[in-house]
Amino acid sequence: MQNSTIFNLMATADHQNLFFCNDPAVGLKAIVAIHDTTLGPAIGGVRMLPYESEEEAIEDALRLSKAITYKSSLAGLNLGGGCAVIIGNNRTDKTEVLMRRVGKFIEGLNGNFIASIDVGTTQKDLEHIHAETNYVAGLPTSMNGGGDTTVFAARGVFYGIKAAIKELYGDDSLAGRKIAVQGVGSVGEHLVSMLRNENARVYVSDMTEERKLKVAAKYKAEPIQYATSYELDVDVYAPCALGGTVNPDTVPKMRCKIIAGSANNQLKDEEETIKLLKEHNILYAPDFLINSGALISCYSELEGYGTERTESLIRNIYTATRHVLQRSREENITTYEAAKQLAEKRIEDMSKLKR
Repeated sequence: MQNSTIFNLMATADHQNLFFCNDPAVGLKAIVAIHDTTLGPAIGGVRMLPYESEEEAIEDALRLSKAITYKSSLAGLNLGGGCAVIIGNNRTDKTEVLMRRVGKFIEGLNGNFIASIDVGTTQKDLEHIHAETNYVAGLPTSMNGGGDTTVFAARGVFYGIKAAIKELYGDDSLAGRKIAVQGVGSVGEHLVSMLRNENARVYVSDMTEERKLKVAAKYKAEPIQYATSYELDVDVYAPCALGGTVNPDTVPKMRCKIIAGSANNQLKDEEETIKLLKEHNILYAPDFLINSGALISCYSELEGYGTERTESLIRNIYTATRHVLQRSREENITTYEAAKQLAEKRIEDMSKLKR
């Protein structure tokens, strides 16, 4: 990729920084993207995937860091948006020395980026990173951290679903509502548990057949095919795996009323997809609006907040979602545009304090 192309990609969404680390001695190729630090230091997950190209890794880091900026803004947090990606297979290439080298890379950014976990990394990996830098969040409770962030992520999505149900049906009861959860990893499983506790009728799918059947049996949910889970006639389609499942090819086949899940970057070809969602009368709860529970947990850890304050911030996702949906309805704009406007307005307002 030519330098001019990289700068053009960064300019598209006004990214501030893009840092690279190449260390052949430990097999590390890593990228840290920082989108915006108006609200505070950038925070983001460390994602490890076998990207097909360096270009794909860069684009993923840029997209994710921008989403974190919006998440933080809408949640009322004093943090900016960032992301770290490692090019490699997290099952076969990951070692202690590799993750500690990531920690040294992050330490060299002098606090401009705070690392947490993401797809392909765990709390144990974060401990290795923490051995080389204090700029981490999401550590185990045994290390005075906030603990497992996935339960908080699921809770935020749960409140987002309830807010969307309220908008569509007039009350937020989930009893008898049909909800398809695509992807039942840690976040997806927690979400299934919460939904079943409110007597929702839940359908589950996962790329791993064994995982799907196990979760379905555990929570008395109904297993369905992963590849066509978005086609089910349900109240809510909740994508909780990787992004991009809501796109120009899938939307015409959808029979859900609401899309609300934890996957990052759910929309592919955003402009066209948003238009199609409106044409098909599907209510979309933007992922950067309702999937901020893990980020809130990390923020609480950094600020030293207790459980009560963390719960209060996560419950506010319900109110924030109701506000976005109301703005969308009253101004006849998409929910995506309404959420984006509110996020950017807070950033613009806070930037005045720095002038």
